[in-house]
Amino acid sequence: MLTTAAATFCATLVDEWVRAGLTDACIAPGSRSTPLAMALAADERIEVHVFHDERAAAFAALGLGLATGRPAIVVSTSGTAATHFHGAVVEADLSSVPLIVCTADRPPELWDIGAPQTIDQGRLYGSAVRLYAEPGVPDGAASASWRSLAARVVIEAAGGMQRPGPVHLNLSFRDPLVGEPGELPPGRSDGGPWHRLIHASSVAAAGDEVKTEQPSAAATSPLAGTGVELHREGAAVPGVVIAGAGTPDPGTVTALAERLGWPILADHRSGCRAAPLAVTHFDSMLRSEAFAEDARAEVIIRFGEALASKVLGQWLSRSTATVVSVVAENRWSDPERNVAAHVTGRDAPARLLSSLPAELEASPAAGDWLDADRRAADAVDGSLADAGPGPSEIEVACEVVQRVPAGGALVLSSSMPVRDVEWFAPPRPDIDVYANRGANGIDGVVSTAIGVAASGRPTIVLVGDVAFLHDSTALIALDDRSIDLEIVIVDNDGGGIFSFLPQAQQLPAETYELLFGTPHGTDLERLAAAHGLPCQTWPGDGPGSGVRGPRITIARSERHANATLHEAVNRAVVKAIEA
Repeated sequence: MLTTAAATFCATLVDEWVRAGLTDACIAPGSRSTPLAMALAADERIEVHVFHDERAAAFAALGLGLATGRPAIVVSTSGTAATHFHGAVVEADLSSVPLIVCTADRPPELWDIGAPQTIDQGRLYGSAVRLYAEPGVPDGAASASWRSLAARVVIEAAGGMQRPGPVHLNLSFRDPLVGEPGELPPGRSDGGPWHRLIHASSVAAAGDEVKTEQPSAAATSPLAGTGVELHREGAAVPGVVIAGAGTPDPGTVTALAERLGWPILADHRSGCRAAPLAVTHFDSMLRSEAFAEDARAEVIIRFGEALASKVLGQWLSRSTATVVSVVAENRWSDPERNVAAHVTGRDAPARLLSSLPAELEASPAAGDWLDADRRAADAVDGSLADAGPGPSEIEVACEVVQRVPAGGALVLSSSMPVRDVEWFAPPRPDIDVYANRGANGIDGVVSTAIGVAASGRPTIVLVGDVAFLHDSTALIALDDRSIDLEIVIVDNDGGGIFSFLPQAQQLPAETYELLFGTPHGTDLERLAAAHGLPCQTWPGDGPGSGVRGPRITIARSERHANATLHEAVNRAVVKAIEA
């Protein structure tokens, strides 16, 4: 093979990425991306994951970023292949997941002349990326800039200059595409990355986690000067903590709530679900107008992302409380448009806690919430017991949370799985829970779970049948992957979540089924068999069975019965807490 500038350029990028701590690349097959694909495959320090479908590759890279906190590299050829990355890029943007997107392109002389597999790839993903770079066709005369480019994209993706997210490299290559690298431009003598980012209170290499100093006991409250009071005359004011994904320093948030005596309304992604003051059944409880009225707070602090519960969002919108939003990165988070103070920074919870007086009388607010939560739990258990034989979707969600091995990961699809787990499932502080809730889409869920499992952790993904079919190309060659992944599918032959919307009652049955019920009639067992994947009926092989590898478990349900059960559960909770 010839020694080419393209091969040398790509080998330099890969070497610099390894120096920055990157370990994984997801590659979709194609011709124009040959130089980069070969460079990644040739470096034994990079684990290469090949996907036949670009969308699956991008969401798997997203899953790797979720699970490891490091950007994964995803590579496509030119043309429409690059457009299939867009969904994952948007999710990485909105969920602050590091991702390095590399799209191969034809050289400029082939643009706009009708050359095959050529589209306008310039700034293809718009404002969703932290950095867009188009370095041009590799030229040895520019080799002094190659390491700088590679190191910078890692810093930008990892959130060194802003919050984490995707970066886009559009890389033009001329023929010949197959070549050998020549001598690489020298890197830093210590083996580290070309660029290191230094903050006032932290030092981080590209890809490293930024470690900030903890505030002193005399730290000033981030709410100083805003007029927001957490306590008055030696006593905490009535309040509520809401904790979602991306909650900074969950342990300190828990300690803050305990000092104030405030309940915590938390999802499983927050790290606060197992806190002593955590309330599990808040969605059902807030459906009681009487409880929602009595549960008024003077201050509500929302940490991280919004939760899935629409009922909670409506309660927030109606609330007369002063709402404070606390996020780790500089981003706007105010879906109800009623936040009085926006606080950013990973040290914000510690500063809030350390600013409280040493002697502080806790609010009694948490006691009322926890008492109602205990009654709600009994009502839920009673309703499920009365539902008759066969697992309900609520029970499947709760049991899936329980069957994830300690230290493992759970990936939840949007629509009903993430809601059922948030509203009913018990805490599991010994596992990590992920969901693509940045854009709330159902695309790429299985692929995301493959990426999470590729980080080396036993993983379960709970997904609806439509979301599963939407990502069915992720099953291609899945049986050849050395990962421990169970795909649990709730199969109700259609769009189950629409059964909870007004369309289900307001439209004629035929119109509703055509546009929203959307039965697909797919035999999921045969689909699994076509891909050589073992398939079983729920509950199948539970924890302790020793079964490993990619596998599918199908839990069958009926859409109307599921909606009816949820209504019965919520009525029972309202009745129990109003008694």
